[in-house]
Amino acid sequence: MHDIRAIRENPQGFDHDLSRRGLAPLSAELIALDDARKAAVSAAQANQERRNALSKEIGGAKKAKDEARAAALMAEVARLKDEAPGLEAAQGEAAKLLDERLAAIPNRPKDEVPEGADEHGNVLYRDFASSRETLSEGRQHFELGEATGLMDFEAAAKLSGSRFVVLKGQLARLERALGQFMLDLHTGEHGYTEVVPPVLVRDEAMFGTAQLPKFREDQFAAGDGYWLIPTAEVPLTNLVRESILTEDALPLRLTALTPCFRAEAGAAGRDTRGMLRQHQFNKVELVSITTPDRSAEEHERMLACAEAVLKKLDLSYRVMTLCTGDMGFASQKTYDIEVWVPGQQTFREISSCSVCGDFQARRMGARFRAKEGKAVNFVHTLNGSGVAVGRALIAVMENYQNPDGSITIPSVLVPYMGGLTRIEGPNH
Repeated sequence: MHDIRAIRENPQGFDHDLSRRGLAPLSAELIALDDARKAAVSAAQANQERRNALSKEIGGAKKAKDEARAAALMAEVARLKDEAPGLEAAQGEAAKLLDERLAAIPNRPKDEVPEGADEHGNVLYRDFASSRETLSEGRQHFELGEATGLMDFEAAAKLSGSRFVVLKGQLARLERALGQFMLDLHTGEHGYTEVVPPVLVRDEAMFGTAQLPKFREDQFAAGDGYWLIPTAEVPLTNLVRESILTEDALPLRLTALTPCFRAEAGAAGRDTRGMLRQHQFNKVELVSITTPDRSAEEHERMLACAEAVLKKLDLSYRVMTLCTGDMGFASQKTYDIEVWVPGQQTFREISSCSVCGDFQARRMGARFRAKEGKAVNFVHTLNGSGVAVGRALIAVMENYQNPDGSITIPSVLVPYMGGLTRIEGPNH
């Protein structure tokens, strides 16, 4: 959410930043809404001040035994009092209109974010090559999984419809192993605190991280005012909502492995085969809450933590800096990690790491008290996938596949698989 005072101070800068996202100038409209809000506040205040002044005059008139004047003044106070609820309602409505408009506008991109209309404008940041021979082609994960009988889309469709899967046996264990490995890495080596959060949240939490109101159709409503989380970013970031933290408590680094639920309303016809785009999937999330002066450094650190997962799995990947037209709504700057999947002969996103500045903090009322000067400011929030477990499973299956249809277990996962080094193919 944006600061109207900052927009007033530099409307040209605000409009310039929005133009980089392909939006028309909005500062004049927002300032006009703020002027209307201020006028409504002034009218309500003037009404109250006039009533207070007249009440004093009534006392003087009664003291002077001027009953006629006292009666006239009392009638005027009664009239003003009758007007007050309408003025207060107008004040609330004006504030609501401004807040709703501000809440619908995406975050301002950082200056260094490349400009572009869509994913074709993204820029390579760095890449990593596996120490193993990288497969240039191979079977896709669903071909491998269905051949072993351990990946069942038909059974899932009978239960839940399309975009669901049932994993069995060693593939189910492999997905569990991936999630546990990621949690152990982030908590043991990267300094994140593990959290087990609710996966049902209320409107306020979804608004705080900007899933609502704009992306309502992409979410699953659970009834009674609850939403299934699209990512653990929502509960983890909202842990600091309506709080004033101490600067010494920052940065706060949190991680969680949760199921995630997405309606995929805008993905009709895309990735309909396999596990790439599902309504339900598991993901390890990384969230950082920090001070404004450290958020850029924290962004690079979070990216490195997510990359470490793929390096330890020895998977080839690349990091892309997203352009202004491909960034998420709440992001100031985003890195996507794309892992090589030989079955599709392309790179596919497996993690997004975003810095949001104070955009989410303003929506949540999340602040911190500075050590020097004791000023209270909004925190900066960051979130990233560390990483998507289902997509990591896809990457391992396709990159570690063998000609006979078996899948070699990456060495770092062998302890989590009870010593198993290979998932045998269908003909074993």
